[in-house]
Amino acid sequence: MPRPKTRTDQQVLDAALELMHAWGVERLTFAAVGERCGLSAATLVQRFGTKATLTHRALWHGWDRLDALTAELAAAVPKTPDGAVELLTGLSRQYGDDVASYRSGLLVLHEDLGDPSLRARGRTWEQALTAALDECFSSVRDAPHRIGHALASHWQGALTWWAFDASSSVGDYLAHSLDELIAMLVPSRRGTDETAVGTA
Repeated sequence: MPRPKTRTDQQVLDAALELMHAWGVERLTFAAVGERCGLSAATLVQRFGTKATLTHRALWHGWDRLDALTAELAAAVPKTPDGAVELLTGLSRQYGDDVASYRSGLLVLHEDLGDPSLRARGRTWEQALTAALDECFSSVRDAPHRIGHALASHWQGALTWWAFDASSSVGDYLAHSLDELIAMLVPSRRGTDETAVGTA
C-alpha cells in the first residue's frame, strides 16, 4: 500500500517556485525542494520523475496562480478607470517594494519564454487581463479602442522604470504613471487628473 502524501503537489510546486525566484532555475534541485517542503529527494523523484518535469510543472503552476489572482482582482475592482489602476497595482503587490523580487521574476519569465506551451499561457493571460481592463472602461464613452492593451503594455514598461530607481513604493509609482496615461488617452479624465498630476 502506498504511503499517503504528506505534501500535496501544489505545496511542492509552491516550494519549487519560491526556490526558482530566490536562486534561479539552474540551482533548483530535488534536495532543495525537499528540504523546503519536508519531503525527501527520493520521494520527489518518484512523484515528478525528472528535474525538467518538476521545473515545467512549477512554472505551469505559477501561471495557474497568476490566472487565479487576475480573475480574483478583476471580479473585485469597480468597473471604472480607477478600478483598472487598482487591478494592475494589485497584480504588482507580489513584488512588494523589493527590486530583487522583480528581478527574480524576470529570471523566471526567461524560462517561460523558452517553452512554447508556457508562452501560450502568457498569450491567454494577456487576453484575459486586457479584456478585464477594457471592461473597466465600458461605460467611458471617449475611451479609445483597446485601451486595456495600452494600459497593460504601459504597466509592464513602468515596472521596469520603477525598478531602475525604486525611490517610491511600486504601488504609488504605478498608480501615478497609469493615471497620467489614462488622462492622456481619455479626454473626459483630463480635468481633475491633470490637476492632480501637476500637483503630485
